[in-house]
Amino acid sequence: MDLQVRGKTALVTGSTAGIGLAIAKTLAQEGVEVILNGRNQERVDALVHQLTAELPGTRFRGIAADFSQVEEINALLAQLPQVDILINNVGIFEPREFTQISDEDWFKFFEVNVMSGVRLSRHYFPNMLANGWGRIIFVSSESALQIPTEMIHYGTTKTAQLAISRGLAELTTGTEVTVNTVLPGPTLSEGVGDFIGSMAASRQVSVEEMEKDFFKQARPTSIIKRFATTQEIANLVAYLSSPLASATNGAAVRVDGGVTKTIA
Repeated sequence: MDLQVRGKTALVTGSTAGIGLAIAKTLAQEGVEVILNGRNQERVDALVHQLTAELPGTRFRGIAADFSQVEEINALLAQLPQVDILINNVGIFEPREFTQISDEDWFKFFEVNVMSGVRLSRHYFPNMLANGWGRIIFVSSESALQIPTEMIHYGTTKTAQLAISRGLAELTTGTEVTVNTVLPGPTLSEGVGDFIGSMAASRQVSVEEMEKDFFKQARPTSIIKRFATTQEIANLVAYLSSPLASATNGAAVRVDGGVTKTIA
């Protein structure tokens, strides 16, 4: 399917691995010039070189920025004053007991997971309105709706993204700019793979057994009973980034394997 995005530019935050990388590659293969982002410029540059060689005809650039540092975000915006598509994907997570999470940790999660999208959207949103077209997508999580007890701090930031996205969408009335949120379910990204691997090692079981146990104990409502692939998430994000999704605005779209047990 031609997503009709050839010639557009997209910034995908947190795109050196996992869901972000899958989104970046998918958009690039649709003819989008993609700006890759990570915290280390050398790693970003190496990935630009690698992907350009692996995917002939694609266009990548790279800008490093640590989204916990305002000055680095400002530097990114100075280098990249305008984009057509903004994918607010960068995020951090860490399972920890609620009573063990300090104020400092709460602010760190909010800074990266929430304020990164706020700061970037605040900059790019007016330009999109002025240009008459644009896409902003927040990559949230099913944890926004079903707050995990082992990561209340993380779930809270993901719920906040839903509110920001919906509020921004209300400001696009009558335009060709859309703002949406994607809610992935458990996804086999690099970080999740490491998490499951460490849990398997600590319990002295195989990764396969750990995955089955995870869905039995932690996500029993899953219909697919497996982790989604990063490509499955990227497919939905790429569609929502396109003119084909012009009637989808202000939505929280799930790609969660049926984990969330509501019909609306």
